[in-house]
Amino acid sequence: MLRALMLCCLTVVFVCSVSLAADKPKKEPKPKQSPEEVFKMKDKDADGFLTLEEFTAKAKDAEKAKAQFGKKDKDGDGKISLAEFTAKKEKKEPKPKKEKKEKKDAEG
Repeated sequence: MLRALMLCCLTVVFVCSVSLAADKPKKEPKPKQSPEEVFKMKDKDADGFLTLEEFTAKAKDAEKAKAQFGKKDKDGDGKISLAEFTAKKEKKEPKPKKEKKEKKDAEG
């Protein structure tokens, strides 16, 4: 009888805990910001350009951020315009494939 009562209590506790866990509101993922919104957020002085300091602020990896800044600063003026920030990466031309060596053993 005691075992049945304990089993019943444990079942109730388990069901309640599962029910409470299911009732928690789920966090909705943040909507992804457009590149223009990110640019405006980073442009602290609102001059229409990102300096290295503005670009690298809050960066987890400062060296990687500096390298990215250098790649985006196409005109080399030390600041990134909105056009430079939103420009797509230039696609590299594919390297020509090396022709496979013909099997000389098959011929001779």
